[in-house]
Amino acid sequence: MTKICGIIVCLLIVGLDVAAAILGIQAEVAQNQVKHMKLWLFECREPSQDAFRLGLGAAAILVMAHVLINLVGGCLCICSQDEFQRSSSTRQISMVCLVLTWIVFAIGFGSIVIGTMSNSKSRSSCGFTHHHFLSIGGILCFLHALFCVAYYVSATAAKDEASK
Repeated sequence: MTKICGIIVCLLIVGLDVAAAILGIQAEVAQNQVKHMKLWLFECREPSQDAFRLGLGAAAILVMAHVLINLVGGCLCICSQDEFQRSSSTRQISMVCLVLTWIVFAIGFGSIVIGTMSNSKSRSSCGFTHHHFLSIGGILCFLHALFCVAYYVSATAAKDEASK
């Protein structure tokens, strides 16, 4: 029963991250369809409401996936470098994957938010080009899914190891 629940959790996390990635990439496509004028490093373009909505959805789904994996993964507290070195390899892998999920989440979420805010209605202006933030955020959603599944599997194994 617990293996089936673990598979369902992993599929749910991957599904949420893939949905966020697809929305982020679709937002980039929608952003590229609006009229813009480019002069060297400067660009003038109208914001895209579709890109704004898709980016907002991608950011929300990425947050849901991240919150969910942190809730179901549980807390494996390691407070010091010495404690980290004394812990089992499974627990060390779990902590490394947890840190990587946070790093990828922060960069991916930040990219999606920057790309989304550049498509806000109030942002119809000229300035430096901000290309590919939405697609970079979308690609990082796929990477987030990978690290989340690795974290969940290793955290579950570390909990099982500790209970024996």
